[in-house]
Amino acid sequence: MAAEYPRPVRNLLEAQIALARQAISPGSIDGAIGSQTRAALAAFQRSEQLLETGKLDTNTRTRLTLDAPWLADYTVTTNDLSRLQPLGKTWLEKSRQSALDYETALELVAEKAHAHPVLVRKLNPGVDWTNVVAGTVLKIPEVNYPEPDGKAAFIVIHLAEKFLEAFDADTNLLAHFPCSIAAKVEKRPVGELHVIVIAPNPNYTVNPELFPESAELQAIGHKLILPSGPNNPVGVAWIGLDKPGYGMHGTPTPEQVGRTESHGCFRLANWDAEYLVKLVWIGMPVEVGP
Repeated sequence: MAAEYPRPVRNLLEAQIALARQAISPGSIDGAIGSQTRAALAAFQRSEQLLETGKLDTNTRTRLTLDAPWLADYTVTTNDLSRLQPLGKTWLEKSRQSALDYETALELVAEKAHAHPVLVRKLNPGVDWTNVVAGTVLKIPEVNYPEPDGKAAFIVIHLAEKFLEAFDADTNLLAHFPCSIAAKVEKRPVGELHVIVIAPNPNYTVNPELFPESAELQAIGHKLILPSGPNNPVGVAWIGLDKPGYGMHGTPTPEQVGRTESHGCFRLANWDAEYLVKLVWIGMPVEVGP
């Protein structure tokens, strides 16, 4: 049986799920009112022409309704379990793996649910996560992004607020996603960029020249190619931009999205990067603002 939540937490969980079902991501669903949830609420309020408070106020709750139950059953399959494999500790070990797939059933299920692993644990208090077997039925947030009607017209990235938004030609909001940005200010591009590469489920080339801090790579002295998978450094999608070395991509650590920690790229949760691939096109303008 799923854990019971106090009404304020339940209200916030339902709001996060309702936002996510409109491709307005509050980050990893967790029932907490952090900066990413406030930004998602503000985005929803702007799109609905409500007072922009970033809070789950009465008017917003009234408009932000669920059209289906907030939880769903998920049955763990043999295919799920066959994907699991330990992740190498070094670059060389990772380059020799068949895939950089999920390490644990909890990681796999949490990503499918767009949820924080802590929430998934709370929803399933009786599960032994060290020994999940096929046929195990779990409670998870029911989140499915809407199937796009077509491509977006343009993307805007807000560096200060650390989020990315896609719009149609009439400036209607199609998606709102938290993103991480470069740790160093001089590595943050500002102005209009353009999409030049769209690569779902890519491999990743590790260049020692780009990781001078890695003693291992400096000792190896040549590039390594890492296989694809959700634990690949760019996750399950790479959308390259016309500034060399820059792009929008997934990440193995969705709970850390929204920080200032990248080398310059814009990191998204894997589920958001995967959805963004459906919206972008070669030549699409991407406006990066302060």
